[in-house]
Amino acid sequence: MKQLEIAVGIIRNQAGEIFITQRAADAHMANKLEFPGGKIEADETPEQALVRELQEETGITATGFTLFDKLAYEFPDRHITLWFFMVESWEGEPWGKEGQPGQWIAQNALVASDFPPANEPVISKLVINKPQQS
Repeated sequence: MKQLEIAVGIIRNQAGEIFITQRAADAHMANKLEFPGGKIEADETPEQALVRELQEETGITATGFTLFDKLAYEFPDRHITLWFFMVESWEGEPWGKEGQPGQWIAQNALVASDFPPANEPVISKLVINKPQQS
């Protein structure tokens, strides 16, 4: 069975909104919403992969992030480990650099069913742990 390690960025701005992209129509879990990220290469740490993937997918350089959650998920044909990082400081403005639609969504407005099932526990945690308005 295929084993994949994936670094994922939960890019959260000061207004408590999260930058979300949409999966391509021809991708696994087509048209679902997703947090930007991608495969961790053999010679990378999850943190290095996060910075590289966010540069490739959204054009930003992550400068401040912490591990938010780590989940394992099994599909019939693959086993994935997802490293979710909360990214709260970066350089640049995120956009869909690979042609994917991107949008800011209020953290408490995220809906788990709009995302691949592996994201569900993280969405639940994000909706419960929304940032406090100061």
